[in-house]
Order: sequence, then C-alpha cells, then structure tokens
Amino acid sequence: MASLKFDKVSVSYPVYNSRSLSLRNHLIRVSTGGIIERESGRVQMVTALRDVSFQLDSGDAVGLIGHNGSGKSTLLRTMAGIYTPTTGKVLRSGRVATMLDLGAGMDQELSGYENITRMCLLMGESSSLIKQHIEEIENFTQLGDFLQMPVRTYSSGMLTRLIFAISTSTRPDILLVDEIFGLGDVEFQEQAQERMDALISSVGIFVLASHFGEIIKHYCNRFFRLEHGVLTECGREDF
Repeated sequence: MASLKFDKVSVSYPVYNSRSLSLRNHLIRVSTGGIIERESGRVQMVTALRDVSFQLDSGDAVGLIGHNGSGKSTLLRTMAGIYTPTTGKVLRSGRVATMLDLGAGMDQELSGYENITRMCLLMGESSSLIKQHIEEIENFTQLGDFLQMPVRTYSSGMLTRLIFAISTSTRPDILLVDEIFGLGDVEFQEQAQERMDALISSVGIFVLASHFGEIIKHYCNRFFRLEHGVLTECGREDF
C-alpha cells in the first residue's frame, strides 16, 4: 500500500553573495512568501518549508493551495524525493510519479518516438512497458507520421499532446501534479480530463497543487494550505 509521511520537515536554501537585508529583500520576502534569514557573513537562508508534518495513505487525494512562492512546488519536489529536507524526515512507500515540469527531458532534435522512449525511461518504465505505452500514446495523440519527425517541427498544440500523453502513460502508487489543467484547446481539454480521471482513479495517493478551488474540490478529499512555508489542513468549505 502507498504511504507518504512528513515528520517536522523543513527545507531551506542558501543564497550566496546576496546583499544585506534591505528594502529590496523585504519586498522579495513579501512577494514570494519565503522567509529570509541571516545565517553568517553574506549568506542568507530562504526557508521554503517550516516544520511540515502529515501522513498520507492509500485513498487520500490531497488538494494543495497557496499563493505563488508559498512553497507548493518545493513541497511537491520534497514529496517526490527531488529535494532533501534540511531537517526532519520523509518516509514514502510506493512508486512515485510527478507531473511538475511537463516536457522536462524532452529533446527537440529527437523524433516523437525517440522522445517517448527517452521520457519513459526517465520515469523508470521498463522496456516491455514502454512498448505498450507507444501504441497507446499513438492512439491518444493522433500524430501519425509526425511521431517519426523531430519534435522541433511540431506546433505547440502537437507538442502539448505528446508531452501530456507521455506524462500520463505511467501508473504509479503516488502521483504528484502541479497545475496542469487547462492545457490546449477545448477539445483537447476534454480528452485530457478523461485521461487524467482514469489515471487518478488508478493511483493510491494523489496530490494536486492548483489555484482553482473547484478543480481541487472535484478531485480531492483532503485539503492543505501553505502560507510562508507553514502547512495547515483545512476543510472543503475553506476552498
């Protein structure tokens, strides 16, 4: 069974060769939501997450909200194991997949088929599974012979279809998503929602960061709010 536990997790970033705290840094702090602290000399520390604790188990679908710079992306990346906590512990059980930076790992000079293989390997898929994914991605994208051409020749809509299809081809235990709804034209959005619905229903734990409360209410049964790196759990009525 999938599980994900944070025990008093904090994540801080050192900022080297920065100026002393000033009006400029005060404005940065206010606009980003980060907490800037003096460490020593000319080094400052930006605390993106502060003493975050929670337990997620199979069946949990979490909606995560917060203003830009509140720490949502840092939290998702720490959940995924991309970032290491400065203090505290993260315990996870199950295979994790992310939809954070769609298109990361895509090589513009490679063909669509080559990028399918490349990105699926980066997601940890086996060769046998990749073969299955290729046919399914062909059917979803309807790109035909364009899959044999370098992706630099694609229109933005074609590229969006391919990236989305690859990213949603996996079936993880834990799925972490950062604001992907609303991609493409209306027809594609309808197809994408059907595909996302099927993916979400197949995973054990689902976490969605979004600015859209209605989308979060539709998919989620637990609700987290991040403010200045501090996480609180709230009710559906607060969204």
